[in-house]
Amino acid sequence: MKALIPFSIPVSGLRDGQHRFDFEVDHAFFAAFAESPIAQGQLQVHLDFDKRPGMYVLEFAIDGTVQTPCDRCLENIQLPVAAQHRLLVKFSDEERADEAEVIYVSPDLEKLNVARYVYEFIVLSMPMIKVYDCENDENAVCNEEMLSYLDAEVSPNSETIEEANPIWDELRKKLNK
Repeated sequence: MKALIPFSIPVSGLRDGQHRFDFEVDHAFFAAFAESPIAQGQLQVHLDFDKRPGMYVLEFAIDGTVQTPCDRCLENIQLPVAAQHRLLVKFSDEERADEAEVIYVSPDLEKLNVARYVYEFIVLSMPMIKVYDCENDENAVCNEEMLSYLDAEVSPNSETIEEANPIWDELRKKLNK
């Protein structure tokens, strides 16, 4: 949890207006979250914090890389991640459920820890298919052996398939009628 302490913003001591905070996200940050899908990463987070009467407007800009297995060749790659997110923080004396882009806090709040939101924004910024064009990199990490399996094409008429799956014979009979 020590890795999350720098993400606490002393909101009670801030004047109204624009403030800028910069954070570094690394492996210690991700280790603080149980069962995180990300273990390694190197990201910079720039937070534009606008303190207004009755609310805060937080604009997050996230840029960097996370280590993840490539969905194509299964090697660990440094996947580029870039994102912009906005979060509104409103005051409420009553306990209210957070919304998609709005959270509610007590007006007496002294510190606002944004680590959870930074983590969620990073995870949401990960693409569904984790690949990138690494052929142009100097030290391409692609596992060529694994890629060769993807390149190998097996036609439905192949004997290998017939031996592995006799259903092809029945399908051919139905197609040839």
